[in-house]
Amino acid sequence: MTIEILMVIGFCLAAYSIVGNDVPQTLGTFISSNAHRPWWLLWIYVSSILAIVLVYGWYSSGVGDASYGRLETIPFPAEGVTWLYIVPPILLIILTRYGIPVSTTFLVLTIFSPSSLGSMLTKSMMGYAVAFVVAIIVYRFVIKGISVYFSKTRDETPSNIWVGLQWVSTAFLWSQWLIQDLANIFVYVPRQVPLEFLIFAIVVFIVLLGIILYQRGGAIQGIIDTKTGVADIRSATIIDFMYALILLVFKEWSNIPMSTTWVFLGLLAGREFAMSMHLHEVNKYRTSRNVSKDAMKLMLGLLMSIFLATTLPWFYRVVSG
Repeated sequence: MTIEILMVIGFCLAAYSIVGNDVPQTLGTFISSNAHRPWWLLWIYVSSILAIVLVYGWYSSGVGDASYGRLETIPFPAEGVTWLYIVPPILLIILTRYGIPVSTTFLVLTIFSPSSLGSMLTKSMMGYAVAFVVAIIVYRFVIKGISVYFSKTRDETPSNIWVGLQWVSTAFLWSQWLIQDLANIFVYVPRQVPLEFLIFAIVVFIVLLGIILYQRGGAIQGIIDTKTGVADIRSATIIDFMYALILLVFKEWSNIPMSTTWVFLGLLAGREFAMSMHLHEVNKYRTSRNVSKDAMKLMLGLLMSIFLATTLPWFYRVVSG
């Protein structure tokens, strides 16, 4: 099997696994709060944003870089893509089927650059901590009254203003997520992406997005649906804006890739803890249990990443002689 074929296979597997694992985390609140709308309408909307972000990033870089500079410290393998790099996305597909929200950044990128694990982990842990603290402050002190009002009026039809705001917040969040996580997929191709491959990539992404939205998020969507009030379009809008702003701050901070999964779960964890302090409907024991469970899943993904980064290259050398 040639290097080029393995490169395309690795890219497609990474796209499939990352779209299945990360997209429901990013668009989960959008999917939940728009469950009454046809799936294809959501598909057209998010696919249009994806195409714009990809083409703009590729064109504005001047050299065909579709990863927005996130792969500057992770060079393309000198030997090309081998079967060693195909294992992480396959493992990610398996974990996604069990609803485990592992970090694709750690699982995929550490195989290409094990030395980058420390910096990626540091940035991701800071992302989790910042999101957790910001969510507690915002939901406990800034919008405490608003969250109580949302809880009491959840069954009422929201105004069209909230509908518009939520679609704007989704576009903002979706674009920021793409800028952060496209590196996890384009790591499989040379850093200067040819135009024909960019078109191929856009088609692959749009097809995969259609599958995810047709399935209404898949297994990972269950994690979002357990959180308080995410089906409320008003609550979903606030969550999306906060998530997008945090990603924007970390994007401007440095080009080091980070785990958006950690930021996402840190935000939801802080929000649940804060709301459990002033909403009787939110059970504190259940909140602690769910947050602990999500944290354990994150640690599982991290341990797997470290294990793969240290053992797979050794195993590859042994098998390859």
